[in-house]
Amino acid sequence: MLEIAIIIGSTRPGRVNEQVAQWAFEKAAARNDAEFELVDIAGYDLPLYDEPLSPFWNKYTHAHTKRWSEKIATFDGYVFVTPEYNHSTSGALKNAIDYLYYEWGNKAAGFISYGGSANGTRAVEHLRLIMGELSVADVRAQVALSLFTDFEGYTVFKPTTDHEKQLTTMLDQVIAWSAALKSLRTEGAYQAM
Repeated sequence: MLEIAIIIGSTRPGRVNEQVAQWAFEKAAARNDAEFELVDIAGYDLPLYDEPLSPFWNKYTHAHTKRWSEKIATFDGYVFVTPEYNHSTSGALKNAIDYLYYEWGNKAAGFISYGGSANGTRAVEHLRLIMGELSVADVRAQVALSLFTDFEGYTVFKPTTDHEKQLTTMLDQVIAWSAALKSLRTEGAYQAM
Protein backbone atom coordinates (compact mmCIF):
# COMPACT_ATOMS: atom_id res chain seq x y z
CA MET A 1 0.00 0.00 0.00
CA LEU A 2 1.33 3.42 -0.93
CA GLU A 3 2.02 5.83 1.93
CA ILE A 4 1.21 9.50 1.28
CA ALA A 5 2.02 12.35 3.69
CA ILE A 6 -0.25 15.36 3.95
CA ILE A 7 2.20 17.97 5.19
CA ILE A 8 0.93 20.83 7.34
CA GLY A 9 3.10 23.60 5.91
CA SER A 10 2.75 26.42 8.43
CA THR A 11 3.89 26.90 12.01
CA ARG A 12 2.24 30.29 12.58
CA PRO A 13 0.17 30.64 15.77
CA GLY A 14 -3.50 30.72 14.81
CA ARG A 15 -2.78 29.03 11.49
CA VAL A 16 -5.67 27.80 9.34
CA ASN A 17 -3.34 25.38 7.59
CA GLU A 18 -4.15 22.61 10.05
CA GLN A 19 -7.89 22.86 9.28
CA VAL A 20 -7.22 22.55 5.55
CA ALA A 21 -4.88 19.59 6.03
CA GLN A 22 -7.38 17.86 8.32
CA TRP A 23 -10.11 18.29 5.67
CA ALA A 24 -7.84 16.78 3.03
CA PHE A 25 -6.87 13.93 5.34
CA GLU A 26 -10.49 13.07 6.15
CA LYS A 27 -11.41 12.96 2.45
CA ALA A 28 -8.26 11.00 1.55
CA ALA A 29 -8.70 8.48 4.37
CA ALA A 30 -11.92 7.24 2.71
CA ARG A 31 -9.88 5.98 -0.27
CA ASN A 32 -8.63 2.41 -0.53
CA ASP A 33 -5.70 2.92 -2.91
CA ALA A 34 -3.24 4.48 -0.43
CA GLU A 35 -2.74 5.22 3.24
CA PHE A 36 -2.45 8.81 4.38
CA GLU A 37 -0.79 10.45 7.36
CA LEU A 38 -0.85 14.03 8.60
CA VAL A 39 2.68 15.34 9.13
CA ASP A 40 2.91 18.63 11.01
CA ILE A 41 6.23 20.41 10.53
CA ALA A 42 5.56 22.30 13.78
CA GLY A 43 5.96 19.01 15.66
CA TYR A 44 9.57 18.61 14.54
CA ASP A 45 10.94 21.85 16.03
CA LEU A 46 13.27 22.46 13.12
CA PRO A 47 15.32 25.62 13.68
CA LEU A 48 16.67 27.52 10.70
CA TYR A 49 18.84 24.99 8.92
CA ASP A 50 21.58 24.15 11.41
CA GLU A 51 23.36 21.09 10.02
CA PRO A 52 27.08 21.62 9.37
CA LEU A 53 26.93 19.81 6.00
CA SER A 54 24.60 20.07 3.04
CA PRO A 55 21.81 17.46 3.06
CA PHE A 56 23.33 16.23 -0.21
CA TRP A 57 25.93 14.39 1.90
CA ASN A 58 23.22 12.64 3.96
CA LYS A 59 25.28 12.94 7.16
CA TYR A 60 23.02 14.44 9.79
CA THR A 61 24.29 15.39 13.24
CA HIS A 62 21.19 16.70 15.04
CA ALA A 63 18.43 14.55 16.53
CA HIS A 64 15.71 16.80 15.04
CA THR A 65 17.14 16.29 11.54
CA LYS A 66 17.43 12.53 11.97
CA ARG A 67 13.85 12.30 13.22
CA TRP A 68 12.58 14.43 10.30
CA SER A 69 14.62 12.37 7.83
CA GLU A 70 13.27 9.07 9.16
CA LYS A 71 9.67 10.29 8.89
CA ILE A 72 9.90 11.78 5.39
CA ALA A 73 11.78 8.75 4.01
CA THR A 74 8.84 6.47 4.84
CA PHE A 75 6.49 8.04 2.28
CA ASP A 76 5.89 7.33 -1.39
CA GLY A 77 4.38 10.75 -2.10
CA TYR A 78 3.36 14.04 -0.57
CA VAL A 79 0.56 16.57 -0.47
CA PHE A 80 1.88 19.94 0.65
CA VAL A 81 -0.63 22.29 2.27
CA THR A 82 0.78 25.79 1.91
CA PRO A 83 -0.25 29.34 2.65
CA GLU A 84 0.90 32.12 0.38
CA TYR A 85 3.13 34.64 2.08
CA ASN A 86 4.47 37.49 -0.08
CA HIS A 87 4.01 35.56 -3.35
CA SER A 88 5.69 32.42 -1.99
CA THR A 89 5.33 29.53 0.44
CA SER A 90 5.95 29.80 4.17
CA GLY A 91 9.54 30.10 5.34
CA ALA A 92 8.89 27.24 7.77
CA LEU A 93 7.90 24.86 4.96
CA LYS A 94 10.85 25.88 2.78
CA ASN A 95 13.18 25.34 5.75
CA ALA A 96 11.69 21.88 6.44
CA ILE A 97 12.12 20.89 2.79
CA ASP A 98 15.70 22.18 2.71
CA TYR A 99 16.73 19.99 5.66
CA LEU A 100 16.63 16.90 3.43
CA TYR A 101 17.59 15.84 -0.06
CA TYR A 102 17.52 12.13 -0.91
CA GLU A 103 14.47 11.43 1.24
CA TRP A 104 12.31 13.39 -1.21
CA GLY A 105 13.61 11.93 -4.47
CA ASN A 106 11.70 9.89 -7.05
CA LYS A 107 8.37 10.51 -5.39
CA ALA A 108 5.31 12.53 -6.35
CA ALA A 109 3.81 15.68 -4.87
CA GLY A 110 0.52 17.51 -5.04
CA PHE A 111 -0.44 20.87 -3.58
CA ILE A 112 -3.23 22.52 -1.66
CA SER A 113 -2.80 26.27 -1.34
CA TYR A 114 -4.70 29.16 0.12
CA GLY A 115 -4.35 32.89 0.05
CA GLY A 116 -5.85 36.20 -0.98
CA SER A 117 -6.27 37.31 -4.57
CA ALA A 118 -4.34 34.41 -6.15
CA ASN A 119 -5.56 31.62 -3.81
CA GLY A 120 -2.00 30.61 -2.99
CA THR A 121 -1.08 29.67 -6.55
CA ARG A 122 2.13 31.71 -6.48
CA ALA A 123 3.30 29.72 -3.45
CA VAL A 124 2.72 26.53 -5.41
CA GLU A 125 4.68 27.85 -8.38
CA HIS A 126 7.69 28.31 -6.11
CA LEU A 127 7.21 24.85 -4.62
CA ARG A 128 7.11 23.33 -8.11
CA LEU A 129 10.58 24.77 -8.82
CA ILE A 130 11.89 23.36 -5.55
CA MET A 131 10.37 19.94 -6.23
CA GLY A 132 12.08 19.81 -9.62
CA GLU A 133 15.48 20.26 -8.00
CA LEU A 134 14.71 17.40 -5.59
CA SER A 135 13.60 15.00 -8.38
CA VAL A 136 10.01 15.07 -7.17
CA ALA A 137 7.32 14.74 -9.83
CA ASP A 138 4.75 17.41 -9.08
CA VAL A 139 1.30 16.72 -10.48
CA ARG A 140 -0.70 19.18 -12.53
CA ALA A 141 -3.95 19.18 -10.53
CA GLN A 142 -4.02 21.30 -7.39
CA VAL A 143 -6.50 22.72 -4.93
CA ALA A 144 -6.43 26.52 -4.65
CA LEU A 145 -8.50 28.02 -1.84
CA SER A 146 -9.57 31.61 -1.30
CA LEU A 147 -9.33 33.26 2.10
CA PHE A 148 -12.34 35.33 0.99
CA THR A 149 -14.76 32.56 -0.03
CA ASP A 150 -13.49 29.36 1.62
CA PHE A 151 -12.96 30.72 5.11
CA GLU A 152 -15.51 32.27 7.42
CA GLY A 153 -14.01 35.42 8.89
CA TYR A 154 -10.65 34.35 7.41
CA THR A 155 -10.26 31.84 10.25
CA VAL A 156 -12.80 28.99 9.92
CA PHE A 157 -12.34 26.72 6.91
CA LYS A 158 -15.59 26.17 4.98
CA PRO A 159 -14.66 24.95 1.50
CA THR A 160 -17.03 25.12 -1.41
CA THR A 161 -18.12 21.75 -2.85
CA ASP A 162 -16.08 22.05 -6.05
CA HIS A 163 -12.88 21.76 -4.01
CA GLU A 164 -13.63 18.16 -3.09
CA LYS A 165 -13.59 17.25 -6.80
CA GLN A 166 -10.29 19.09 -7.23
CA LEU A 167 -8.87 17.23 -4.23
CA THR A 168 -9.94 13.88 -5.66
CA THR A 169 -8.31 14.63 -9.02
CA MET A 170 -5.08 15.78 -7.37
CA LEU A 171 -4.95 12.69 -5.12
CA ASP A 172 -5.62 10.43 -8.13
CA GLN A 173 -2.59 11.95 -9.84
CA VAL A 174 -0.33 11.81 -6.76
CA ILE A 175 -1.17 8.15 -6.20
CA ALA A 176 -0.66 7.20 -9.86
CA TRP A 177 2.70 8.96 -10.05
CA SER A 178 3.80 7.65 -6.64
CA ALA A 179 3.09 4.10 -7.80
CA ALA A 180 4.89 4.62 -11.10
CA LEU A 181 8.00 6.03 -9.39
CA LYS A 182 8.19 3.29 -6.75
CA SER A 183 10.26 1.04 -9.01
CA LEU A 184 12.94 3.73 -9.27
CA ARG A 185 13.26 3.84 -5.50
CA THR A 186 13.34 0.06 -5.07
CA GLU A 187 15.96 -0.35 -7.80
CA GLY A 188 18.24 2.10 -5.97
CA ALA A 189 18.31 4.67 -8.75
CA TYR A 190 18.33 7.54 -6.27
CA GLN A 191 20.54 6.62 -3.35
CA ALA A 192 22.67 8.69 -1.03
CA MET A 193 26.37 8.97 -1.76
